[in-house]
Amino acid sequence: MKKTIAILFAFIFSQFQAQQNAYYQQSAKYKMDIDVNAEKFTYQGNQTLHYTNNSPDELNVVYFHLYWNAFKPNSMMDQRVAGQGKNGDSRLQKDGVSRLASIPKDQEGAQNIHWIKQNGKELKFEIQETVMKVYLNESIKPNSNTIFTMEWDAVIPQQIRRSGRNNREGVDMTMTQWYPKIAEYDYDGWATFDYVGREFHAPFADFDVTIKINKDYVIGAGGILENPTEVKGYDANAKIKADKNKAIWKWTAKNILDFAWAADRDYSVESFDVPQGPKVHLVYQKNEKTKVWSEAKPYVTKFFQIMNSRFGKYAYPSYAFIQGGDGGMEYGMCTMILGEAKNLEDLMGLMVHEGGHSWYQQMLATNEPLRPWMDEGFTSYAESIVMHQLFPPKDERPNPFVDKINAYRSIVQRGIEEPAVWLGDHHDNGTAYSFASYVKGELYLVQLGYIVGEQNLEKIMTEYFREWSMKHPTDRDFLHIAQKVSGMDLKWFHHYWINTTKTIDYGIKDVKYDAKSTTITLLNNGQVPMPIDFSVMTTDKKIITYQIPLNMTRTWKQKDGYGDFTTEKYWPWTQKEYTLTIPYTKSQLSLLGIDFSQRMADINPENNFVEVK
Repeated sequence: MKKTIAILFAFIFSQFQAQQNAYYQQSAKYKMDIDVNAEKFTYQGNQTLHYTNNSPDELNVVYFHLYWNAFKPNSMMDQRVAGQGKNGDSRLQKDGVSRLASIPKDQEGAQNIHWIKQNGKELKFEIQETVMKVYLNESIKPNSNTIFTMEWDAVIPQQIRRSGRNNREGVDMTMTQWYPKIAEYDYDGWATFDYVGREFHAPFADFDVTIKINKDYVIGAGGILENPTEVKGYDANAKIKADKNKAIWKWTAKNILDFAWAADRDYSVESFDVPQGPKVHLVYQKNEKTKVWSEAKPYVTKFFQIMNSRFGKYAYPSYAFIQGGDGGMEYGMCTMILGEAKNLEDLMGLMVHEGGHSWYQQMLATNEPLRPWMDEGFTSYAESIVMHQLFPPKDERPNPFVDKINAYRSIVQRGIEEPAVWLGDHHDNGTAYSFASYVKGELYLVQLGYIVGEQNLEKIMTEYFREWSMKHPTDRDFLHIAQKVSGMDLKWFHHYWINTTKTIDYGIKDVKYDAKSTTITLLNNGQVPMPIDFSVMTTDKKIITYQIPLNMTRTWKQKDGYGDFTTEKYWPWTQKEYTLTIPYTKSQLSLLGIDFSQRMADINPENNFVEVK
């Protein structure tokens, strides 16, 4: 009997442990009422937040982000910019001096919390720069919910970075990360990174937002406008309803990371439908500098069609491209971008990248401050593919990633590369951050395609979307899928590429021509081992490829998408040289080399090819 009870207890405990380790994600539902004073660039806010704790942990505190508190002299953002000097983000400084230091007192960002209550009872809280720590009167048990109510007022800051008033293109208000937003809680704990200029993270949430603003304003937002016939801009037959000269805008959105909006008296709205969705809104100031926006419509349609077919179906009913100033930044169902563009291709490059974040950061909601290379890099990869199709290059390049590989080589040569694993805000050099997150993050997928084959990479990307869309995946989750699809061990590659700044450098050491064959000796001069695709071009222009596997993958690539190949004996990662003999004589060959496809990020490609003369 005792043995039976012990077995039963062990079984129950194992099930409990399995449940404890199972994936979960928190849930939030916001209802907000916002009253904007457009003349003073302030607003009054009131919100009710239904929060569900789906974790196995009991929560005794919660955290909210107050991002606008960063936009003032001597804030942490100001200190960070000043400390980096000319190595920091050029948009946050002028002549190496922080722009935040000179924000006038009446234009400093502020989110002043009047009170916060839990289930009707007032709570104690403390403001830690851009993070608010709230002490709960009653803990939130696992698998239970609670209701927070809150009242606050806010000062819309001078636009320095993304949010703010009167940006350089004349947009009155860019309202991003503008409300007290509950932080994400997951297996890693609370995501409470201080805001010093870069990325964001949040739980998926539903939004019901009512905005009162001067009736002359047009609002662009990421969500569904519930009363287009009562406000300006969206319906030609609209009869604007005003309360004391203010129109009331009603917006809703389901299962997005944040709600962002912008308001201007000179906005125009152009809407059109992408076949099989979504409905797209272009919200911008029509003038000579923005004339290419109207030309962008068929290209935007094609962008969504390519992304839907290649990476997974866009989940939401609408999307808005909004002229918001300060480069571009993605939000739920919308993006804020610069409106003025030199040409259509420049505008589309911005739209494709920021719109691409709807996949890699919004639907696949990775932790940007923790792993910026996953959202920026994966989005950049998609951008390269889409732009290659929208604007085919005039030169006959072998793949869409040649420019990024050359850019990576350049940053390595400059000696300022920093590991992609670093936290986004903790890179010492702004350029190094950009390359670690955008370029090296993109090349992570390019190298992966070279290792596992392009067909496998496509399967990996679609399986990643299928399994993790509308969730919060990590790099471990992605790697698990990559290994499952390819059958390869890829942990070594992930470690080298993300956690280190070690480089790939293979070369041809020697070529010996015999009467019936040619023998090539290859040399690994670098620190990152790779499988090698070695190819020859015959005098009659045929390409023959020999795949040299790397022993650490354990399973070899079967096909690639860049032509057929013959698989040779593997190359152990500890071995510096490798000898390959092929059944071709010197008179039959015109060119031989490593990686004809030019996908491998070899930092010294000059010694990869030999022209046979």
